[in-house]
Amino acid sequence: MTPAPHLDRTLLRAGMRVAVAVSGGADSVGLLRALREAAPEIGLVLSVAHLHHGIRGSEADEDERFVADLAEQLRLPLHRHSVDTPQAAKAEKRTLEEAARHLRYAWFRELLAQAQADAVATAHTLDDQAETVLHRLIRGAWTEGLGGIHPVVTCPGGSIMRPFLKTRRAEIVAWLREIGQPWREDASNLDPALTRTRVRHQLLPQLAAFNPRIAQQLARMATIARDEEAWWDTELARLLPPLILPGKPVRGGGRSVSTQQSEGSVGLELGRLRALAPALRRRVLRAAASQLGRDLNFDQTERLMEMCEPEGSRRQQLTAELRAERSARELQILREEPPLRPATRRRALDSD
Repeated sequence: MTPAPHLDRTLLRAGMRVAVAVSGGADSVGLLRALREAAPEIGLVLSVAHLHHGIRGSEADEDERFVADLAEQLRLPLHRHSVDTPQAAKAEKRTLEEAARHLRYAWFRELLAQAQADAVATAHTLDDQAETVLHRLIRGAWTEGLGGIHPVVTCPGGSIMRPFLKTRRAEIVAWLREIGQPWREDASNLDPALTRTRVRHQLLPQLAAFNPRIAQQLARMATIARDEEAWWDTELARLLPPLILPGKPVRGGGRSVSTQQSEGSVGLELGRLRALAPALRRRVLRAAASQLGRDLNFDQTERLMEMCEPEGSRRQQLTAELRAERSARELQILREEPPLRPATRRRALDSD
């Protein structure tokens, strides 16, 4: 018989309580069965976690029953939870997919914080990694975005891990068929309205015609990008303190810092910025905006890069609440929340 799909056992340790996130699909069912098979040897304490997203109607109800039956069959405890994803998407102005992901991981973190498990295992595969990297590349990601899905994410109370991240989806499906383990199919995974679906079923197969190992290559790119980002994080922690100056310079020396939560500013000496290599200067500028609670896109960052040059512009409105100003010696980035329009202000007061 074919052995179970590859598990990254470096993520697992004896005595670890692992809640396996199971939607009912092939990948998550395969992860549960593979971990169940490996649990006695490693010394894992398993449970099953299933979230009902409040979408897909009776199909989602059947998924929940399927997972509950599977947990009972394997004699494993079941954590189950229900959320209203459409309502959350509307309230938070997210897409349905984004809201579902946000709610799902919020519940995983809750399980960890409540000490229900030491880790939550999700069934992301090498194929998911390739799709994620390609999807983010299309949308215009920074290097950290190209890092894709991380093998482990540390959370208060534990971690979220992906033991299947080096495993192909086809390998999992073939094994489930061999052992006679059914799974559920989610019709939304075939919805061409979703970009990720088109990436999976249209774009990746076309790229595979140029390179049959395109999924592996994209996954390797993610590994390289994550390692690069880890190195940059260490370097920036060392370099940033003397480069980013809080507040505004005041006459006679010193700096003034706003006490208003809606305001803030940081300064960067132009002489020091100009001495930096472009790759480092770009990261310093983004880090400066991040200290004001804002993330810059590529175009906004390049506008700041242009301001560092002697002939650069002296003022840029980067976003509705973020602007940059240049003096003879310093580049200032300032945040100020735009005033609420009367109707918006009334709604804000009514919600207090």
